[in-house]
Amino acid sequence: GFHGAHVTGGVIYLSSYLIRSLLGRLQPRHVNQIEIAALYWHFVDLVWILVFTFAYLL
Repeated sequence: GFHGAHVTGGVIYLSSYLIRSLLGRLQPRHVNQIEIAALYWHFVDLVWILVFTFAYLL
């Protein structure tokens, strides 16, 4: 549900940077935005691990 929406948003956001990178449209000023996207993605990963663990234990 709600977590899946965050995963979908993260995939879309990261995919947009992948496409920009492949097209050569990334510039040094985009570094902070990419780092924020990476931090967001790792946070979503951490939440997924916690949710999966608690669901498995219950």
